[in-house]
Amino acid sequence: MKIGLVSISDRASAGVYADQGIPALQEWLTTALTSPWQAETRLIADERATIEQTLIELVDHAGCHLVLTTGGTGPALRDVTPEATLAIGDKEMPGFGEEMRRISLNFVPTAILSRQVAVIRKQALIINLPGQPKAIRETLEGVRHAGGEVAHVGIFAAVPYCIDLIGGPYAETDPAVIKAFRPKSAIRPPR
Repeated sequence: MKIGLVSISDRASAGVYADQGIPALQEWLTTALTSPWQAETRLIADERATIEQTLIELVDHAGCHLVLTTGGTGPALRDVTPEATLAIGDKEMPGFGEEMRRISLNFVPTAILSRQVAVIRKQALIINLPGQPKAIRETLEGVRHAGGEVAHVGIFAAVPYCIDLIGGPYAETDPAVIKAFRPKSAIRPPR
């Protein structure tokens, strides 16, 4: 599977500080995915035209099956990631944004200020994630009780099956990190 990882930050893209979004995504995906994958990374400024062009390029030309963005989803004037994502999508997938906000409300009351969205473009799923590494992990993986058992499943549980449905490769996850959910009829024997 080819995964586009896009960090959207004016300051990180200008070299004011080191980007934390792409490394956080790479680290989490390395622990979560057990099937082969490769990353296409982009660090860009919070400019709507640039975001749109980057998402189109990753799906239409680089052939990404999944694109995860981080940053630019708040209410600030420069936060335009959701607008850019919706502009290039073929279908909106509102459940992802709703669930990310619900998960984040377990940790911070300001989660209601987040505007993450998800869309399908051609045969790729594009998801806007929060900007902070801790919030990225929480929304992908979910909420756990003190003993480690899952209290609230993260959004990535639905990602592999969504990719199946749009014609992408079959992805498997480590259930200790996040258990991918598929109906019984869609589960393939282990490789």
